[in-house]
Amino acid sequence: MAKKLLLTCMAAILVFTAACSKDNKNNGNTAAPSTVDGSPSTSESAPASETPKDKVTFTFFNGVANAPDANMNETTIGKILEDQTGVNFKMEHLVGDLKAKVGTMIASNNYPDVIDPDDGIAQLLDAGAFIDLTDLINKSPNVKRVYGPYLNQMKAADGKIYFIPFSSQVGDYTPDPEINQGAFWIQRRVLKEAGYPKIKTLDEYTKLIEDFVAKHKDENLTGLVSLTHDWRFFSTSNVPMHLDGYPNDGNVEVDMTTFEAKTYYTTDSTKRWLQKLNDLNSKGLFDKASFVDNFDQYIAKLSSKKVVGFFDYGWQSANARNLLKDAARQDPTQDDFVYFPMPLTWDGSKDQLLDPPGFVMNRGIGISTSAKDPERIMAYWDNLLKEENQILKSWGIKGETYEVDDKGRFYRTAEQIKKIDEPFNLKFGFRYYNWDWPQYGTNSTLTDGNAFAPGYQPEVFQMNLTDADKSILDKYGVKTYSELFAAPDNRPWYPAWGIPKPQGSPEQIWETTKDEVTKKYYPKLVLAKPAEFDKIWDQYLAAFGKLDTAGYEKWYTEQIKAAIEAAK
Repeated sequence: MAKKLLLTCMAAILVFTAACSKDNKNNGNTAAPSTVDGSPSTSESAPASETPKDKVTFTFFNGVANAPDANMNETTIGKILEDQTGVNFKMEHLVGDLKAKVGTMIASNNYPDVIDPDDGIAQLLDAGAFIDLTDLINKSPNVKRVYGPYLNQMKAADGKIYFIPFSSQVGDYTPDPEINQGAFWIQRRVLKEAGYPKIKTLDEYTKLIEDFVAKHKDENLTGLVSLTHDWRFFSTSNVPMHLDGYPNDGNVEVDMTTFEAKTYYTTDSTKRWLQKLNDLNSKGLFDKASFVDNFDQYIAKLSSKKVVGFFDYGWQSANARNLLKDAARQDPTQDDFVYFPMPLTWDGSKDQLLDPPGFVMNRGIGISTSAKDPERIMAYWDNLLKEENQILKSWGIKGETYEVDDKGRFYRTAEQIKKIDEPFNLKFGFRYYNWDWPQYGTNSTLTDGNAFAPGYQPEVFQMNLTDADKSILDKYGVKTYSELFAAPDNRPWYPAWGIPKPQGSPEQIWETTKDEVTKKYYPKLVLAKPAEFDKIWDQYLAAFGKLDTAGYEKWYTEQIKAAIEAAK
């Protein structure tokens, strides 16, 4: 799943989502804000300089382990926002198992003021942990301006809004020159040694890895690792869908002619993928610890320069890849260890690894029933969504982290780009404010036409490239990494995994049971002796056959066709 991201993005940026809606609202969110019930709003934004006399610190739990815990007012961005609003957030990030952490909150009925629970959102909604935000949104002009086209989609079955999704497309859609979605990554030195071959299939990719490891036996290299920890298991289980030529719709592949949704967990494609991992394992090229390592261990291995290749989403592997990029900027000889993204399918045909525009409806940030002052929290979010503050959280401070030319175009100097490394991202606050708040979608544009995300601004992307970056892109005949990948097809329902499923529904139960079955059998299938693979596969099919997959597919098909009709 996408954030299952980040995020959105992450990738650094991250990430990830752009929004689409009826009447092509993804191409411009310029309508006057309206209330949740659809009536027009005449409220105006208060100036950012209006500072409340008292100050308050709220607690914020982030269900993803993507940064150290911190007070936001200890970052540059957070301090500026505190000066504007009087509000600070003490952010705690996930340590350990998400479901266990959320379960402890529910059992105690004592919650942080604000929660971004990621995959634990259904648990918290079922427990009644979030307050209804409807009235607060109606009093928040910037929230309505940004999320106005999607307010009805944000409503739960009871008509209330319990959380705000992390991003909404504003202005024109700006394509991403980087790869923050799925890709098969490989160390650049592998491509250099092989003469920069154009790899299009999984077989070509794994052969390249196998040959490279064989030639470098003294380096103790790992051919391939795979991420399976907790909810991130999708980084391993999603791969057959992408090799089939589909984007990340989660558990289903949607036929572009009939719009029928079909799962892929028992298809020949999934069997073929797991057999490939089994073959690599039998040759000593697959890291067996992939099925026991946690996320931090996974990131550490990617950062170690010993892993030749892996599949993952750019936003999710960004921390490791950015560390390697930072090292290469300091010492160009380290560029060999930077990872390069490749779009692969089974037969080398059209890939769909880049995300089309979409609106993720089943992830977001909510105010808990334990919150001391929900009005102040919403006021902070509303202030954050002012364009001046969206520029602050994305571009930073003019003259310090970006410049403006005589045509009004935002850009960064070479010196600014050099200093904005991972430690700077943490201290300034770019890392903390990159995803887990209400914000403009990553692919958005500002009112003056500049890209919302610096990495999407052509001037910045080109300036951010090292000589080594430019050289390898030139070897493949492109100017951006995304040019290596096929353009995404329009999918009005995208992403299918973002379609909400009530806790305890047949669809939610199917997904929970599917997770149990795949997490039990995938390690057995990959780590088995090759001669035993088919026997274990039959056992897996028998276990999976107990699920009501036909009912799940029928429900998804209905939801997707309804989304298509709504988008007309």
